[in-house]
Amino acid sequence: MPPRFGTDGIRGVANSELTAEFALALGRVAARRLGPGAFLLGRDTRLSGAMLQAALSAGLASEGRDVVDLGVLPTPGVAWLASGRALPAAMISASHNPFADNGIKLFDAGGTKLSVETELAIQEELDSLTSGRVPPGEGAATRVGSIQPDPLGAAQYADRLVSLVSGSPMPEGEVVVDCANGAASQVAPNVLARLGLRAHVVSATPQGTNINAGCGSTHLDLLAAEVVSRGAALGIAFDGDADRMLAVDHRGAVVDGDHLIAMFAADLHKSGALEGGAVVVTVLSNLGLRLALGSIGIEVIETPVGDRHVADALEAGGYSLGGEQSGHLIFRQHSSTGDGILTALKLLELLGRSGRPLAEMAAGAMERLPQVLVNVPVPDPARLDGAGAVWAEAEAVGSRLGEAGRVLLRRSGTESCVRVMVEAETPELADRFAEQLADVVRRELG
Repeated sequence: MPPRFGTDGIRGVANSELTAEFALALGRVAARRLGPGAFLLGRDTRLSGAMLQAALSAGLASEGRDVVDLGVLPTPGVAWLASGRALPAAMISASHNPFADNGIKLFDAGGTKLSVETELAIQEELDSLTSGRVPPGEGAATRVGSIQPDPLGAAQYADRLVSLVSGSPMPEGEVVVDCANGAASQVAPNVLARLGLRAHVVSATPQGTNINAGCGSTHLDLLAAEVVSRGAALGIAFDGDADRMLAVDHRGAVVDGDHLIAMFAADLHKSGALEGGAVVVTVLSNLGLRLALGSIGIEVIETPVGDRHVADALEAGGYSLGGEQSGHLIFRQHSSTGDGILTALKLLELLGRSGRPLAEMAAGAMERLPQVLVNVPVPDPARLDGAGAVWAEAEAVGSRLGEAGRVLLRRSGTESCVRVMVEAETPELADRFAEQLADVVRRELG
């Protein structure tokens, strides 16, 4: 089976599942479906990125679309340029996945991820094209589009980031920055230097195969050790395409997306700038975040997992802030998608204004309840919907936990597994009930 749209575009093993032939066909369909004019293309630093970008470009050009090659650029940079230039775009990246994987994210001319309906229409035509049921196109030489590099896109995105916090106070002390050997490796250090921050940069030497390899926002041990050993004020880490950011405090303790949302929401609420008096989070956000925000009068709007769902809810409700525990945060007035570098700048600005260390601010923003996530491999995750015994067990566990805990079962959008999450008053309870539920999932669906 060729790769298909999931919760964040199309992903697969590069050159095996996600092939050049597939990217070529997707380029043809995207050209037909996503409006007129030129098409912007960016990528992260994976070895397969240039190959897939070339194939996707060829598909677009073969349908008469001019292609603007942005080169290596963070996903939010591609989305911002798409919005500013009113052009559709694509990003070649598998985000936080290992280098062997890759993916293709499509954006409309507003810089937002495609609707489910548009993805289904593209998927249907793509299936028809790859199976030979739809002709590939007229093939006239006069209809071939151009493919041209854009050397200014990255600089324009960097200028935009600097302008959003220029003149704001910044924290004293050194900041360690982990670029995951990915798309932030050039842009992030440049932006921080222009703002006068004393930054020590690690994992910013991409080699094509070292993206997210023991570094970045999914592997924070390196960052934590570097912060502690250098006596730095804090550390920030991006993932491979820099659409997410997590932090560690001066002790090396992790400050996740929930804590960041709690801090930003409280600050915006205090100044009267939290539109609608609410924030948007996914079902995976910790119960402690909900309790903390509720205690200060902030409503929590909940969506399914995926920053696209968060973005849609923000737009529909006119809210200003939303995000995920993983570090995908969206400041709607500034960005149409998660932006790790922007989140880092907003955090540094908040710390500079408060004059307080990150550890103190994070601890005061919320108290995290113990949360355990178990991924249970199953042949057909879709069977979860009708698994009565699994849902009955989940309901029983939820009743045992009461208001001091929470149970969440869901199918993965990117892997063949069921995700079991339990929150409870103690780690022991969370572990016990998570494993109890996971055993039932294995028995019924494995």
